Amino acid sequence: MINLSNKKAFVTGAASGIGRATATTLAEAGAYVIATDIDESAGTKLAKDLKSGEFRTLDVTDPDAIISCANQLTNDHGPMDIIVNVAGWDKTEPFMENSPEFIEKIVQLNYLGQVRVCQALLKPIIEGGKGAKIVNVSSDAGRVGSMGETVYAGAKGGVIAFSKSLAREMARHGVCVNVVAPGPTDTPLFQGQNERLKEALLRAIPFRRLAQPQDIADGILYFASNRADYVTGQVLSVSGGLTMHG
Repeated sequence: MINLSNKKAFVTGAASGIGRATATTLAEAGAYVIATDIDESAGTKLAKDLKSGEFRTLDVTDPDAIISCANQLTNDHGPMDIIVNVAGWDKTEPFMENSPEFIEKIVQLNYLGQVRVCQALLKPIIEGGKGAKIVNVSSDAGRVGSMGETVYAGAKGGVIAFSKSLAREMARHGVCVNVVAPGPTDTPLFQGQNERLKEALLRAIPFRRLAQPQDIADGILYFASNRADYVTGQVLSVSGGLTMHG
């Protein structure tokens, strides 16, 4: 059994889907979870369900808000032991129809948000000298590409390259940086896709089912635990066999 007692975990995108399952799972394992999301209403409900933790409103596309949140967290709780970047968003449409505003939003939410959260929270971790675990959520779209999600795939591929490079820089500080890459997952975001696409994906997945948010949270839990103390710079695909790619 994984025990995260006395660990402080910071989770973005925690109000629903994979983020909610992750926050709940980490709290059940004993961590004190600081759950963040732009959706204050859903986040407040989550906080009531957490075994141990709290909710704070955070827009990961706002650099100043990230810095402010990180400073407040350090003042209130000290350095984080676990950072999980889940917040993200996408909409399927042909690349040539992507507006400049859409492209900017995709990159800000799915890539730069993770970069800025890591940078803001790493300084007190490094100064504290006790190490930490960072788990960045990418997507199998970032590993193998995905039609209709070209900019999203590029942003999520950037998360993978960023995480591998960060893992090299942070190893001397005892910080492990790993990536979980979900395949199609039963979240509110996925349910907004068109029915033909959903049916095609179900047929393509060897297990013939979508991932549940808990399936992804379990992979995150492993990387966040001491069972992954000698693992860094790695990418775990949780896709039901959809992308059997090295």
